[in-house]
Amino acid sequence: MSEHRRKPPQSRGRRAAQPPSGGRRAAPSHGAAPGHGTPADRPHGGRAEARRAAQRSAAGGGRRRAVSGSTAASGRGRTAPSGGRRLVDYPRSDRYGWRRWLPSWKLVAGLCAAGFALLVGMVGLALAWVDVPDENITATQQNNVYYWSDKTVMARVGATNRQNVDIKDIPKSMQDAVIAAENETFWKDKGVDPMGIGRAVFNMATGGDTQGGSTITQQFVKNNYLTQDQTITRKVRELFISIKVNQVMTKEKILQGYLNTSYYGRNAHGIQAAAQAYFEKDASKLNPSESAFLAAVLKGADLYDPAGGVGPNSKPKQNRERAEKRWKWILDRQVEVGLMPKSERDKYTEFPEVAPRKAQAGTGGQNGYLVSVAEEEVKKKLGIDKKQFDRGGYQIYTTFDKEKVAAMAKAVEKVHSQYIKPDKRPDKDRFVQFGAASVEPGTGKIVAIYGGPGFDKNHFINNADTQGVPVGSTWKPFVLGAAMEYGTYRSGGEGVSPESKYNGDNKLKVKRQDGTDYLDKEGNPFYQVNDADKDHGYITLRRAMEVSANTPFVQLGMDVGMDKVKRVASSAGIEDNSFDPNLNPSFALGTSTPGAIEMANSYATFAASGTHVDTYSVVEVRKNGEKKPGFDRPQKETAMDSNIAANITDVLRGVIEKPHGTGYARARALGRPAAGKTGTTDENKSAWWVGYTPQLSTAVTMFRTDPDEGRLLSMNKTGGFDSIHGGALPTQVWVDYMTAALKGQPVKDFPKARPIGKKADQIGAPSPTPSPSEEVEPSPSQEETTEPSQEPTTSAPTSPSPSGSESCEPWDWLCRENGGQENGGTDQGSTSTGSQDNGGSTTGSTTGTDTGGTDTGATTEGTEGNSGRPGGEEDGGSTIWGNGGT
Repeated sequence: MSEHRRKPPQSRGRRAAQPPSGGRRAAPSHGAAPGHGTPADRPHGGRAEARRAAQRSAAGGGRRRAVSGSTAASGRGRTAPSGGRRLVDYPRSDRYGWRRWLPSWKLVAGLCAAGFALLVGMVGLALAWVDVPDENITATQQNNVYYWSDKTVMARVGATNRQNVDIKDIPKSMQDAVIAAENETFWKDKGVDPMGIGRAVFNMATGGDTQGGSTITQQFVKNNYLTQDQTITRKVRELFISIKVNQVMTKEKILQGYLNTSYYGRNAHGIQAAAQAYFEKDASKLNPSESAFLAAVLKGADLYDPAGGVGPNSKPKQNRERAEKRWKWILDRQVEVGLMPKSERDKYTEFPEVAPRKAQAGTGGQNGYLVSVAEEEVKKKLGIDKKQFDRGGYQIYTTFDKEKVAAMAKAVEKVHSQYIKPDKRPDKDRFVQFGAASVEPGTGKIVAIYGGPGFDKNHFINNADTQGVPVGSTWKPFVLGAAMEYGTYRSGGEGVSPESKYNGDNKLKVKRQDGTDYLDKEGNPFYQVNDADKDHGYITLRRAMEVSANTPFVQLGMDVGMDKVKRVASSAGIEDNSFDPNLNPSFALGTSTPGAIEMANSYATFAASGTHVDTYSVVEVRKNGEKKPGFDRPQKETAMDSNIAANITDVLRGVIEKPHGTGYARARALGRPAAGKTGTTDENKSAWWVGYTPQLSTAVTMFRTDPDEGRLLSMNKTGGFDSIHGGALPTQVWVDYMTAALKGQPVKDFPKARPIGKKADQIGAPSPTPSPSEEVEPSPSQEETTEPSQEPTTSAPTSPSPSGSESCEPWDWLCRENGGQENGGTDQGSTSTGSQDNGGSTTGSTTGTDTGGTDTGATTEGTEGNSGRPGGEEDGGSTIWGNGGT
């Protein structure tokens, strides 16, 4: 049998194969089978047997080492595979007991290095991934601030009292004060300051006064991008975003953002609002002492506002002591960190005077109406909608005069409280409203308005800019102006003199230029009536304006052309959407509906010698401190010849200065040269007075409105009057306001009017030779002188001779020839006796089918009517209409 098939010994060699106790097993010598002792002990089996014995010995020995663990117990540890050492020798292989678990300095250093590298990598990765988030809605919200003409704050409108300003508009003293107090390393740090955080912790622990632990950049990030929550997550985000913001934004922009987003107390968000709240000035005008105070209140306004705060230990005295202490510390701190010379610091030894706390200027009282007018102008000129405008940030400087607005409101409230008694006369005095506006002639500035009781009284319609309230006879100056400029069909295109005579009787048919009757929609002749059905006879246009007779101006408008009347009114300042589209006879008597602002401005054109300037209420607009274009002064335009304007003014002066004038009773109390016109509409549904001096033009309207249906209500019996006319309460408001508004201003007169135009009397006017029946007319220059005995006439029919004969044009239905019959009656002649302006009477009678009326004289206040409804039937069904006013 071959050697390799021989069986190995079963019991020999195992004990001999074990290594010596306590030592390393001896390596077998050359030629001996491992684990089988010396060569002398080797059995006779050859090399194959020896090899198998060695394998068995190795396997057995391995098992015994695994069981006994003698090597581990000896403290030698395990060897690395293939005889190498471990990458991390922990637990330590060359130490025993507890020392095995104590890491070596190499291990600690390695772990620190690895951790730092990992941290740097993670930070780098985070910075690469992090983006600067969108700004908070609350951080971007601003209000719009409106300023009076003297540049003091009128109103702040918006949810957040903030006005962002550019860094160039923030004084360096404010920048330095905040940096010294909050973050002295601001200009050189990377957005975070670990040393500052540590210093803040130490000082807080030791009770010292310190800067905040956060940098200005961190505080800006918190204000502008994050919430105010005090959480670890928010703080970590703040750190990362601060570093990123410091990389993508300049230090100037960061500081600007911080000062604009910080809260300073008194509902003031941002430096501009804070400067206004504490010192009533713009941020750009702060001095170093005021800047140091505002830097102090950033620490907590409830504890540093000298007016007191909310919560314990925040009474005014306590707050002032704290504020003074921190104010001094901030000034000293600026010297300490090199931001202020000592010589400059020594100038500020007195604590700055802080304004008392005030409620936020809002939209109560007249402010709401002022704001609404200015807002519409800003949106229109900037081309933005309300949503864009309401995002805020606009500083709006207006033309509104604080004292004049107050005087206008006081004048309205005085008259209202004196006459309007809704508790006593609920059916007559409820829903009475006033509106008014005052415009500077020659500039177009709106200096004052009265829009109603106020937004805070739930009245949101601006009565100074109403639509739908007819202006009545305040329209007549435009008719006269058109006649002076364009003439009538009878004057050959030459302007008409205000000394031209027209029939002022009541219930006259209105004629077209071809002499035919003007017919209403039903084909009936149109009749015009006067207030109180009063007859005035043939009177000059001057006197017709003074007593506000309707019939002369309706016929004059027809003779000139209503399109030309509209043209003159438009040139003077009436806007297109205010015109009555129907150019019928009533158009001459004020059926159009411009608001008080338009009426004041159109009369300002007369006051400015025919120069028209569009109204405006906004002088300048800034957005976040940047001036916006488009707010240049309106251009002056020549609306009419200066002498036409002077003659209109001369005629309107008579309304105030002549005893028979409708404004005489009240308007002359102003006591300085003035001109104006009353206006009253159908059933006294509205009453107007528009008057002016060389310096100021003001319109006042009064009306009643059904709040449910929005329709106008009659003012008959309102205020205890039988009827309300423009010469009554509206004129009283005008006088009271103008007296206060012009106080201290020099008395100025109007330019002297030169003779204008030619006399172009209405067909049927009396002859140039005065007869005993003619009324005596005052001259333009004298109040109570008779007219010249001879007046040249042009294209006028011959007046009745003393014998009663009269030559009439073929189409003149109002003329009676030789006492002939008309409609079946006989005219026996007419007489007119006397002429009294104040309390006198003018009587006249006509026998036959036509009967004259009796004129008992003009009242001291003057009356006027504007009747636009069918007045009855006459001459077989002809409709009598009355439209107009006085």
